[in-house]
Order: sequence, then C-alpha cells, then structure tokens
Amino acid sequence: MTSRALVLVAVNNAFFDEGGQFHYPEAREVLPGISALLEAARANGRLVVHVREGHYPGLPDLEEKKLPRHCSAGEFDAAPYPGFEARPGEPEIGKRRYSAFFATDLALLLSEQGIEEVILAGVKTNVCIRASVQDAFAHGFRPVLVRGAVNSNRENLHTAALEDVERYFGEVVDLDEGLTRLREGGPESQP
Repeated sequence: MTSRALVLVAVNNAFFDEGGQFHYPEAREVLPGISALLEAARANGRLVVHVREGHYPGLPDLEEKKLPRHCSAGEFDAAPYPGFEARPGEPEIGKRRYSAFFATDLALLLSEQGIEEVILAGVKTNVCIRASVQDAFAHGFRPVLVRGAVNSNRENLHTAALEDVERYFGEVVDLDEGLTRLREGGPESQP
C-alpha cells in the first residue's frame, strides 16, 4: 500500500488575495480543487504539509535578482489565504526559494513519516510547483500533480510544465484521480 501526503505550495495571500503582490485572477480558479484535495486528505488522515514562502524582512535575498522583494515573513502576502490555514498536526514549512524542498526539512519530514507519493497543489505550475516536483523526484518520492489544483498566469508555461512533469518526473492526474488517491488506503479506510 502506498503512503501518500498532500503538500500545498504557496497557498498564500500573495497569489490568491486581490490585494496580493503577485495576484492573478486565474489563481482563484484552482481554489475549489485545492480545497477538495485538502478536505479529502484531512478526512482520511493523510499528512498535510503547508509550505509557505517567507523571506527575511530587511535582508538581501537571492530571489531579488529576478523578482521584487515579496512575501516577507509576518506580512500579509506571506500569510495563508483564508480557509487554508494549518490545523494542529499539519506542519507549516517556510521556504525562501522556488522549491518546497530546497534548504527546508520537507524531505526529512516526509521520509520520517514513510511517505512514498507526494501530491502537490498550489501555484505557480511553471515556477514553485515544477521546482518542487523536480526536487521531490530527486529525493526519491513519486510526485503527482492534479489538474485543476495547479496553474499559472502564463498558460503556455503551465502546459509546458505539466508536460515536463509527466515526461520526466512524475504523474499528472485529474481531480477525481487525486481525490481517489487521498481517500483509498488511508487510515480511515483500513479495518
């Protein structure tokens, strides 16, 4: 039986709130899918990990070479989008680079919990999600992306990232399949 976890990447105000620095209207289109995955994971006792971007306020950061200063820890943009706050037992991991795995203890946490398959949801497919998928694969996990639970403000790059994931790193499944994977074989369904 496969042990699965749900990893939510950057479900922060920065992308989903209209006042967020990197908000794009299409981001909200994935909220129902992410919410459904989160509900299924919680209802079936799956590990849920919230990975949030949070840069150190006032200190230089390598990402500033490509992006304006953003998601400073403790500020509005770095906060969880309402409805996606962590519950007790759901780890929150801060990240300072695109990948949820780079310089974080996410791989260690997943390994300690015996996780084999990582279902990832959030934004943006071509940046943080793709980098996280590639690193999940490099750490020996089976990454899975769920259509309707990831997207980007650049459709062509979203499509290309999904193709790369399917071809080189993991699987891309529809929402029904993602929900089925979180429901089947979970602690609640065992005798």
